[in-house]
Amino acid sequence: MKTLDILDVLLGFDTTSARSNLEMIDWIAGQLQARGITPARIMNDAGSKANLYATIGGDGAGVMLSGHTDVVPVDGQDWSFPPFAATRKDGRVYGRGAADMKGFLAAALSMGFAAADRDLVTPLHLAFSYDEEIGCIGVRSMIDMLAKAPQRPRLCIVGEPTGMAVATGHKGKLAARALCRGRAGHSALAPQALNAIHLASDLVAAIRELQADLAGSGAQDPAYDVPYSTLHVGRIAGGVALNIVPETCTLDFEIRNLAGDDAGELLEQIRARAAAIVAQANDPSAAIEIEVVNSYPGLDTDEAGWAVEFVRSLTGSNLAMKVAFGTEGGLFSRDLGVPTVVCGPGDMAQGHKADEYVSEAQLAQCDAMLARLLERLEVGL
Repeated sequence: MKTLDILDVLLGFDTTSARSNLEMIDWIAGQLQARGITPARIMNDAGSKANLYATIGGDGAGVMLSGHTDVVPVDGQDWSFPPFAATRKDGRVYGRGAADMKGFLAAALSMGFAAADRDLVTPLHLAFSYDEEIGCIGVRSMIDMLAKAPQRPRLCIVGEPTGMAVATGHKGKLAARALCRGRAGHSALAPQALNAIHLASDLVAAIRELQADLAGSGAQDPAYDVPYSTLHVGRIAGGVALNIVPETCTLDFEIRNLAGDDAGELLEQIRARAAAIVAQANDPSAAIEIEVVNSYPGLDTDEAGWAVEFVRSLTGSNLAMKVAFGTEGGLFSRDLGVPTVVCGPGDMAQGHKADEYVSEAQLAQCDAMLARLLERLEVGL
């Protein structure tokens, strides 16, 4: 099957993160099995989702093509085309996940089907995960499996959309929730109570102050669109009624850190500022409790290293970049020690919004890169 034909099928599966991906995984597994390839499924605890891992040909360490099967919701978006169907128009393929990142999955599968008919000296590994969009959650069980394997891949290519440029890095991310506790009371006597929203507001101000410090004197990496680590408050909720001083307030915030900044250390600075806010309240009811909801590491692959040079030889371009969005690549690099780059068709500017698309020209470039990779796997790395 050709990449465009496979993509037509993949876009037809609604694999929004809130839903099961098993229908799509079963289709992929069936296609691989029909070609003599036996994939492994790594199920989630509920049995409702699965990672898929398959090895084709060869012995020893190989090259792994990694991608996620889940997509973000389409709720509230004004689509011109059916989001869960492929629409080809003017050299583009429209559909949720076309760029992020079923286009790459289709190209990887097309290569895998072709590889099944070849005598590979170096094996090809396909690693397809679930729940990447909600914090790189699903891939962790697949990483646990690979950590116990006798050999690990020699190289990983994560096919997130980079316009087929080779990306060597991205920031890490730590998502946290702060629960601010005050003391309820009638709003007519507000000074006699303790307003939890006010505590939360003070914490937001402290986070913004730390952000300003990072922007002015923190680590810098000009390869990123935003060259410093960022702090961001994305959600705040508190209060029951206007005439009640709120007793609790929660806020969700994130840290996106450069390799030169430690997310855990930045979190401790926020905890210290939260403790100072509580102390200043001078009230036994005051508290700010911060918990980490999710985190994943950044990626910082040596641009002069073998992995980057090898993938550059496949793309035919010396371009290298770093991307603003996170990927599962940092986990492969940190937890398995596998050199990892990000390189795939499309542009993330098209992702996560209505009328998402990938161009047929980008898919053709990806096919050409993977065809060169297949040739290399036939003779051995």
